[in-house]
Amino acid sequence: MLDPPAELLANGVTEHAITQQLLRRVGSRLAGVSRDQEDTNRRLLRARDRIDRKYAEPLDVTQLAAVAYLTRSHFIREFKRVFGETPYRYLQRRRVERAMFLLRHTDRSVTDVCTAVGFTCLGTFSRTFSQIVGQSPSVYRAAVAEENRVAPTSFAMRWSRPVGGREKEERNG
Repeated sequence: MLDPPAELLANGVTEHAITQQLLRRVGSRLAGVSRDQEDTNRRLLRARDRIDRKYAEPLDVTQLAAVAYLTRSHFIREFKRVFGETPYRYLQRRRVERAMFLLRHTDRSVTDVCTAVGFTCLGTFSRTFSQIVGQSPSVYRAAVAEENRVAPTSFAMRWSRPVGGREKEERNG
């Protein structure tokens, strides 16, 4: 009889797939993460991916909780524990990130950008943008237009990315 990895290899499973499976099993045990917690984290990632893909559409926390197979309140608690901010705040930050890109690279009006990223009210968009970025959308666009773009886009995007949750705590030290 073949040992399990050899048997899997004989059945066409790649060494990489076997290694990844073993690392997941051993790694989660070494990190002190239970299988249930790992499953919850995976479902939370699914919900966060939904936010990333459909940020411009109307999303509510109840829909996102359903994606993660959690109740609304438990979803909010677990999302904040894992990602360092509430789902609603993450959605707002994601929308503002996209708005920053559109303001930087297009000539669309602030109102058009507001609706394109999923905000329904210009006032809410401007207030949220100002809270996260530190300046209004119009001031941000003017400041970016004056910048001398000598750095590659990937660096500029990283430097100008709004910070939230744990990243903010890490940067502020």
